[in-house]
Amino acid sequence: MDSTRRERATLALAVWGVLVSQVLLYPGVSDLVTALGGGRGEYDLSAGMLFLVAEFASFVAFSSVWGALSDALGRRTWLIVAGALGGAASYVALLALATLPWLDATFGAVLAVRLVGGAMTIGAFSLSITMLADLSGGNGRNMGAAGIAIGLGAALGSVVGGQLTTIDPLAPLYASAASLTAVALLVTTVTDRTPDSTRVGVGVVLKKLAARPAFAVPYAFGFIDRMTAGFFALVGVYYFREAFGVDAAVAGGVLALFFVPFALLQYPLGSLSDRVGRFVPVVAGSVLYGVSIVAVGVAPAFELAAGLMVVVGVFGALVAPATMALVTDLADSGERGAALGGFNVFGSLGFLAGFLIGGVVADVVGYLPSFLVVGFAEVAIAVVALRAVKRLDGIDASQTPSSAD
Repeated sequence: MDSTRRERATLALAVWGVLVSQVLLYPGVSDLVTALGGGRGEYDLSAGMLFLVAEFASFVAFSSVWGALSDALGRRTWLIVAGALGGAASYVALLALATLPWLDATFGAVLAVRLVGGAMTIGAFSLSITMLADLSGGNGRNMGAAGIAIGLGAALGSVVGGQLTTIDPLAPLYASAASLTAVALLVTTVTDRTPDSTRVGVGVVLKKLAARPAFAVPYAFGFIDRMTAGFFALVGVYYFREAFGVDAAVAGGVLALFFVPFALLQYPLGSLSDRVGRFVPVVAGSVLYGVSIVAVGVAPAFELAAGLMVVVGVFGALVAPATMALVTDLADSGERGAALGGFNVFGSLGFLAGFLIGGVVADVVGYLPSFLVVGFAEVAIAVVALRAVKRLDGIDASQTPSSAD
């Protein structure tokens, strides 16, 4: 194996390890929050929402900070190591807080640790992906490796996290700390390269949207698509556990029914969009994706609801790569990195919105209304943007900015 292939595999494993560490906590989040002194009962959705939101809010806030720091220092490898070890330390800190006798008074400290842990972990995640993008051998191959690592990391984390929770609600914390420590050790074997000077923050994204309004179309789809993923990571887990009485292990398996097809079908369905165009995968796929989400919420039996999660994953995989490809269609070769960075900024905000909107609606009104809100949001964006996607389908970077807009 040549050095580029070896480093691509190593960095993909690093991305995979970070996702595993994050998702390990999702299937048993209600048990974990209770063990850490939060919540009013076993299925207190608001406490679980705060627990996940605290970490992801730091993801959004600190992603560009790590990019700026790597630019300033001219290094990435040791920043990834620092971020991974800092994230591992945050899980150890949560374990320490769980031993305190006054648990009821420590949940605020738990959320503070989650904020710090999220700020550290996003450094390991975002810079690992950036180092993948720096490699030669083709952006498609490098980003494809990242996409598969993300999907399979989420799938394994959901299954193993659920199994560990049935042993001990705190067991996923040990596994998450071990996973991030392994990431830190692994990345030390990768050659550090001079970072690309291109950095993408919210300000850069807003300027790009002002200059090229057409980017708002795929960015909006990216926001809604990631919102649905955040919804299932929080509300979906609580729904299956409370509505059908399953344990954390089964809930983790149900999450995997979504994540596995979503990960494995990204490449073939992305290739399909190259052949048939972006319109059908993005618009028709979004409608089918939204309807299948609603179907999960109205399914009367566990077996049917779980089976529909596979359908949700398939339609999600139809939409996601075509939407990202639409971004690259609109961008010329010199701005693709920044354009995709903007797409990921909106995606991160969407994931956070999924926690907040889904969690609040489910907690205040109920699970079914939350499925309706999130599912029909996916349908609505397809209907509203139908003409815009049709107009943009087939545009490539050889066209002028004005023709793309």
